[in-house]
Amino acid sequence: MQAIEDFKRIDIKDGQRRWGVFRGIGMRDSLQLLEDLCNAPGVSGFERDIQDILREELTKLNTEIVTDNLGSIIAKDGDKGPKILVAGHMDEIGFMVRLITKEGFIRFSALGGWWDQVLLSQRVAVYGRKGPVIGVIGSKPPHILSKEERQKPVEKNDMFIDVGAFSAEEVEELGIRPGDPIVPVSPFTCMGNEDMYIGKALDNRVGCAIAVETLKLQKNEGHPNQLYVVGTVQEEVGLRGAQTAGTLVDPDIALAFEVAIAGDTPGVDENKAQAKLGKGPVIFILDRSLIPNLKLRDLAFETAEELDINYQVDIMEGGSTDAGKLSLVHRGVPSLCIGVPVRYIHSHTGVVNIQDYYKAIELTSAIVSKLDAETVASIKKVW
Repeated sequence: MQAIEDFKRIDIKDGQRRWGVFRGIGMRDSLQLLEDLCNAPGVSGFERDIQDILREELTKLNTEIVTDNLGSIIAKDGDKGPKILVAGHMDEIGFMVRLITKEGFIRFSALGGWWDQVLLSQRVAVYGRKGPVIGVIGSKPPHILSKEERQKPVEKNDMFIDVGAFSAEEVEELGIRPGDPIVPVSPFTCMGNEDMYIGKALDNRVGCAIAVETLKLQKNEGHPNQLYVVGTVQEEVGLRGAQTAGTLVDPDIALAFEVAIAGDTPGVDENKAQAKLGKGPVIFILDRSLIPNLKLRDLAFETAEELDINYQVDIMEGGSTDAGKLSLVHRGVPSLCIGVPVRYIHSHTGVVNIQDYYKAIELTSAIVSKLDAETVASIKKVW
């Protein structure tokens, strides 16, 4: 395959930044999609706003769009060739209102995996019937803690959210009730380096954006398959949408897009997290739910090397991905997970190098282009 050109700089300016184009896809548009997805609320079980953004983007591409009965969105392009499913999960980790105290504070339950130490004093938005209400996860000031208390981490069950109310009745008047979703507040923002961005929900709005941008490239160039772009629901609470969407599509090949744990910060053992920001997309060779199809994995390696795309490999022993659940659909689906390194995942704020995101789009689009009937038949013949 002919080498794919890198993103090129052109003379479209926005402030001091120059934007580029990549095979007909604007970098600025791609970045704007990621920003919109990250800023929108969408904790597990409440992904409607994310689905709306994806539906709008996919409608522009004249795809056939359906949803499964859990809310995963599925867009199809093409009617000949093997079925190729590319997916990113729409949900982010967050919380749910558990109860409201008589003093007007909110006790909450976690949606997804949180480390208790990253929660205290963080801003959140409670999405009730009357719209979002800003609050903060409260804690005792250190001045009134005993020596023993200072040495112990505060557990989630001992935390609360303060929305500025003085009674349960005031909270209810704000439109808040048990069962309402609670979303971290952390706007998508460029950092000191113009390639570095900070914000919430990079896990896994990055994956959703890669899936959509892959389809855009394939629409421009044509693809030898039926391409299904999927935004799954409830990944953070059990890979649920991958199971239902995968059953509906019944794909021949599945590619799931995720974030990878960045290991380039102080104190992180390289044996536990090898990925680094700015060094390219990550091809997962193992996670808790998946040993990838070896031929599909090797196709990803070969494609990256042919196109001179820097890539990384990593293992995620402590987590599972939608790729693992998709691999179990019906008689089994050859599957692979490709990731973008992100720092500080499963907290209010992540950090990403946008060039890794662009390169992930380039790599996945090139892989999809190769998945014709003959190649897929070879991949499905395991031994």
